[in-house]
Amino acid sequence: MICRMEHFSPDSLRIDAYTYTLPDSMIARFPLLNRAASKLLIYDRGDINQTTFHNIAEYTGSDDLMIFNNTRVIPARILMSKDTGAKIEIFLLEPLSPAEYNLAFSSSSGCRWKCMTGNKKRWKSDKLSRNLVIDGKSTTLSVRIVNDNDLWQEIEFMWDPEHLPFSLVLDKAGLPPIPPYLDRMPVKSDKVNYQTVFSRIEGSVAAPTAGLHFTTGILEELKKKGTILEEITLHVGAGTFRPVKSITAGGHPMHAEHFSVSLEAIEKLRIKQGKITAVGTTSVRSLESIYWLGVKQILNKNIKHPFLLNQWEHLQLPQDIQVREALDAIAGRLAQEGVNKLEAKTEMMIIPGYKFRITNRMITNFHQPGSTLLLLIAAFIGQDWQKVYNYALKNNFRFLSYGDSSLLIPGISKR
Repeated sequence: MICRMEHFSPDSLRIDAYTYTLPDSMIARFPLLNRAASKLLIYDRGDINQTTFHNIAEYTGSDDLMIFNNTRVIPARILMSKDTGAKIEIFLLEPLSPAEYNLAFSSSSGCRWKCMTGNKKRWKSDKLSRNLVIDGKSTTLSVRIVNDNDLWQEIEFMWDPEHLPFSLVLDKAGLPPIPPYLDRMPVKSDKVNYQTVFSRIEGSVAAPTAGLHFTTGILEELKKKGTILEEITLHVGAGTFRPVKSITAGGHPMHAEHFSVSLEAIEKLRIKQGKITAVGTTSVRSLESIYWLGVKQILNKNIKHPFLLNQWEHLQLPQDIQVREALDAIAGRLAQEGVNKLEAKTEMMIIPGYKFRITNRMITNFHQPGSTLLLLIAAFIGQDWQKVYNYALKNNFRFLSYGDSSLLIPGISKR
């Protein structure tokens, strides 16, 4: 018999049960000069202690699989000025035409993006232009609103001369999209600090911040120990900062994010069940979404592109399909199509009551009160999330994107 529906309801899960008081003084406005010097809270099946992040390799096994999100943050904030002096801020969300990230960044004849616009009421239908100097030559960037959907706008970007790729134009025109809760403008150092050392694939408008603590030295230490390092890509969207304004989880519209996973990585996930550490909530969201896409493939072998997992779709799917069976199904589909990478989109929202299928351990920072990320943490370690956050607050851990880190190992207490 197929078992459907997890035993929890988004409409009955109140957000006010997952909040805490975060003093403004504990929000890290800037990172430490030495990434690895951050504090590391260890939650191990109920027990809590602390060390520094440069010791992370001591807490991994020689045969473990560690998953990193290799997305690279783009300079998504573009400031423009009207002739009147009014400032307009354009925040890039995702490409529309071309819709593929790599094609949009390599475009040399204009492109259109889904954007959010600051001070939009001062910008109607007129074209705005800005002069840039790229490789010592004068370049003009022009923007105009093509469609206005209130919550977001479709904006066309044009530049002269046209032979330049948009990635180069954006690098000159844009600013690092540091989180709004840092309450400051980007500075030059953010261009480096707000990237992980393993970032490669451009597309995010927010960093996978759990990865900011890693250095090349730590990665080499992990490899020497025998820990297997594998990369996936999830382009983090601005929705990760969207506050939950609804009373219950069911009233919050979860944002969609693009992710991709290689066939080789899926095979490693299949083999390393029980030994998988996800670096960051973005990696967790990708890993759990892969499982459910495999379940969808088992139910409907003609599942169509683009692969999409809707916000609460996993609640209606069979709950008893084995992980290897689901991974085999999605890997088989990729092999059948002759492609070596899963390209998909997920709206999945993970809340308390969820049973994790692939993720065994998690490295993550400390998240905002009442946020979707805190709900994910509470789903992972249960009510002990309060114990973890109280410890962090009492022991002066630094919070949010540029703050300290934690290693979460769920399960029954060792005592």
